[in-house]
Amino acid sequence: MIKFVFVLPMNQPKDRLDIVNDVLEECILAYPVSSFIISLYKQYQQRGSLSKKQLQGLYGKASKIEHLPPGKLATIEAIIKRMPTRYKSELPEIKPLFEKDEAAGGLISEILAKYPQHKRVLFLKTKYDNNEVFSASDMNDLKRFKSLLK
Repeated sequence: MIKFVFVLPMNQPKDRLDIVNDVLEECILAYPVSSFIISLYKQYQQRGSLSKKQLQGLYGKASKIEHLPPGKLATIEAIIKRMPTRYKSELPEIKPLFEKDEAAGGLISEILAKYPQHKRVLFLKTKYDNNEVFSASDMNDLKRFKSLLK
């Protein structure tokens, strides 16, 4: 024989009716080996509340009990309707972590077209190809080299 000790949640006053607890107790008596009902009961005792999905599951189990007063089922249904429905937002678009600066790429290709062995520009080209961020001095060097081409 399984014995249960029924304790009111800590955050509710004792003089208040606790319909959810009453329905849980009725479900435990009707389904004594249901691990779902037992886990709901334990969570309700610890936290003092259940989520909307858990209450919907409890309502589904409790609606199959014949001797349960319909007013208690209606109260559970009203609690479920009063709770907000949570929706998951859509995933954001996948963006690359780094976008290449097309202006810098154009400057590099123009300079290397005229001077293919330019060491500093070759270094900046490898930096550009490896998706590394250019510093302000790197961009100034490229602009200076471009101005010297004219």
